Amino acid sequence: MKRAYLFPGQGSQFPGMGKDLYDRYDEAKKLFGLADEILGFPLTEVMFYGTEEELRRTKITQPAIFVHSVIAAKVLGDDFRPDMLAGHSLGEFSALTAGGALSFEDGLQLVLKRALAMQRATEMTDSAMAAVLGMDDETVERVLQHVPGVVVPANYNSPGQLVISGETEAVKIAAEKLKEAGARRVVMLNVGGAFHSPLMEPARKDLADAIAKTPFTAPVAPVYQNVTALPETDPEKIKQNLIAQLTSPVKWTQSIRNMIKDGATEFYEVGPGNVLLGLLRKIDRTVKGIKVG
Repeated sequence: MKRAYLFPGQGSQFPGMGKDLYDRYDEAKKLFGLADEILGFPLTEVMFYGTEEELRRTKITQPAIFVHSVIAAKVLGDDFRPDMLAGHSLGEFSALTAGGALSFEDGLQLVLKRALAMQRATEMTDSAMAAVLGMDDETVERVLQHVPGVVVPANYNSPGQLVISGETEAVKIAAEKLKEAGARRVVMLNVGGAFHSPLMEPARKDLADAIAKTPFTAPVAPVYQNVTALPETDPEKIKQNLIAQLTSPVKWTQSIRNMIKDGATEFYEVGPGNVLLGLLRKIDRTVKGIKVG
């Protein structure tokens, strides 16, 4: 029996997130205070008392989810015993920090740099993302090959749920073609831009420099990285995959299937929300999903 720990990405935030941890654990109080200090602005104020709209700003969202997730893992203490780890997009930074590959301070600084770099990149091009529901991955990929402009698979979330990303016009044309080809629904997403697409290249360059200068060590358990869906412990390879992640698709379905193939029977979602447990049920109903934090 092996335990896998999963860390959520953008979209799992909610008003009041982390307040229960802050009120209950001294270690959480200390780390929330440290987060405000590192960032130079009162993140915890927005997390605990901010509106949904305030929490949706990329500069806030990504650090908030990271801080909540890592603190939730830390307060588990000796109960945090991963045999394997994975994080969805931003959650990969949480997984690496909870798994000891990055310090809390370095992880948070990288997440802030990532958020700001992605924000800048989204302002350069009119871009969008859409969720394609009720269609197999191969058909989506085939349809996208015949759409003019930049539009690519971005998140392989679960069977029958693939998110596409690219130039707004190309995404809209793709949405029509996918519906004609048999997709049950194509839903435009309320996000800032085309994450996990070639349009994030300026952000990738910004983040590559910061990651190169940050010390990484081997994590306590293999991290199944988004870019390859394979387990990794080598710090240099982890860095390369993290840099590539911004312009590459998140292979979440493939990661979960590989973890199950490698013996995972219990999956713990650590951090705000339960999006990943929902995806887990769609990928494989036979494994156990447990919510933490």
